[in-house]
Amino acid sequence: MEKQSVTSGAPWESKVGYCRAVRKGPFVEVAGTTAIQNGELAGKGDAFLQTKIVIGIMKKAIEELGGKLEDVVRTRIFVTNIEDFEQVGKAHGQYFSDIKPACTLVEVSALVDPEMLVEMEMTAIISE
Repeated sequence: MEKQSVTSGAPWESKVGYCRAVRKGPFVEVAGTTAIQNGELAGKGDAFLQTKIVIGIMKKAIEELGGKLEDVVRTRIFVTNIEDFEQVGKAHGQYFSDIKPACTLVEVSALVDPEMLVEMEMTAIISE
């Protein structure tokens, strides 16, 4: 099986050795993603907006690999403040209320940038 990948263009990818998303066969794994757009954090101070931006970035990566959000079977959400749960959940629900992937949301002590409130990972299985 051929491995396909999508890069974000972030300088960290070559330094750390990763990419935005990888597809092998029907399986797609999307790496931890934050609300970075054009090299800047978007939605500062707004967990709802950061979540929507993150899902949009991940959706695009899955689509570049031949899938769609309906193929997502798992999401993992990392927040720096568990009190943001409702806003993050509301944004997640706007995309996934009908898809209903398995989902985990946990609080972490910090992300790479202190203004990042949300980081997500996704797994999709593309049926062909």
